[in-house]
Amino acid sequence: MAEPSRNKDKGGKSAVSKVVSDFVNGLSEEHRMLIVLKAQLYDRTWEPMLDDLRNRLAGKPYIFKLANRIQDDIERIGQMQKFEAEHKIDLADYIDLP
Repeated sequence: MAEPSRNKDKGGKSAVSKVVSDFVNGLSEEHRMLIVLKAQLYDRTWEPMLDDLRNRLAGKPYIFKLANRIQDDIERIGQMQKFEAEHKIDLADYIDLP
């Protein structure tokens, strides 16, 4: 896991890495599964996964059949995309991938 080196606090840890660590530790199993799928099936990018989910909702062809929680997964991905963009990270670097 790469740790950003900016904004060091008194303990020597990066303030950003603490935020990232807290975020990752608070992720549900559903969030973690989406990160694993992003890393393993979608070349570490969210857009193809979102396209698949939206295509599935629209009854169009899609690559991977996810659980029936499509709308919830789309919202989870949106939260994680925003977090990754704000902190300039890839959450896949912060969880154990099978």
